[in-house]
Amino acid sequence: MADSGAFPIPTTPSNKKSEVWKHFTLRKKDKVTVDKNTAICLICNSEVKCCSNTTNLRSHLTRHHPDVQILAPPQPNRQPKISDTFKSKIPHNSPHAQNITESIALFICKDLRPYSVVENDGSRYMLNVLEPRYSIPSRKRLSEEIIPRLYHEVKGSISLSLQSADRVDLTCDGWMSRSQDSYVTITCHYLRDDWVLVSNVLQTRAMQATHTGANVCALLSEALEEWGLTKKDPVIVTDNTANMIRAVEMMELLHIGCFAHTINLALQAALKLPAISRLLSRVRRIVTFFHRSANANKVCKEKQMLLNLPCRKLKIDVVTRWNSAVDMLDRFLEQQPARSKNPLVKMTPPQAHQRNQKNPVRCWICSVQPMHQWLK
Repeated sequence: MADSGAFPIPTTPSNKKSEVWKHFTLRKKDKVTVDKNTAICLICNSEVKCCSNTTNLRSHLTRHHPDVQILAPPQPNRQPKISDTFKSKIPHNSPHAQNITESIALFICKDLRPYSVVENDGSRYMLNVLEPRYSIPSRKRLSEEIIPRLYHEVKGSISLSLQSADRVDLTCDGWMSRSQDSYVTITCHYLRDDWVLVSNVLQTRAMQATHTGANVCALLSEALEEWGLTKKDPVIVTDNTANMIRAVEMMELLHIGCFAHTINLALQAALKLPAISRLLSRVRRIVTFFHRSANANKVCKEKQMLLNLPCRKLKIDVVTRWNSAVDMLDRFLEQQPARSKNPLVKMTPPQAHQRNQKNPVRCWICSVQPMHQWLK
């Protein structure tokens, strides 16, 4: 408690700015001298030591007068450090963050990457090194917000460009993914006013129903309506399958069969000729042997280095692609010296023939090489 000889000052000292001094005053030693190290509580008249700060005064109010509300002391204004600045994240709606997010979306769309790429450790590490302050969007935000918004922006730009075209050409083809899901892709081609060919993929839609002519016709009609192409007098190019031809006939549009597909059908029939079929079968057996034998591959690489040949493996053809048969035979002839000198190959090579006869492999390649080069 305060001494009887003290002279309390009823008002707060003018040089004290803290809210605490509303409840304290300084003790006077006499009528002139003030004790600056001792404060008197105006609520309970207790003496509290205060050595140039208000810590003891605040503690007294908290412990003995909890009902008294005291504002927290203001934090001193200080200039942030450079390291603290880089630790703070930039807002996701800032122009810099939006540019980075858009570049990630374009990377996923153009390179056909999965949404989970933003969750991979390597991608997150790279983005953190490039911009530590950037908050990487989640795959959910990418799939539900960012990519759909980008799709509508690109779609609007293409739709605006299509309005200037007098006529358009469409291509349509059905295909199946590795997971055995069926899709139909529609592309559009037209000439600008400056005679520059413009090609755009309009859509790739899953087609759960069977690929009948009626179902393909319905899908094509819906696409023409969606992109506003019904009045552009479109021409449709498809392969020569019956369902595609029937779908275009039902739409009463001009249909042009794919020339590359027609050539493929003709050459597929040529590959079934007995002489060519036997030739491909023998080459295919040798290529399969090298693909399955590690020892044969090792010896072949040694021969390639010894003969200064390109260190490339033999190719095997795909049944539905005639040009793969050309690639297989072309690579077979290129690596013929290394293969023929391989002691592990026991079978008779297909080019074994009389010296005055022409090589049948090279003759067949020369006959189809012009079309192979043109269709690349």
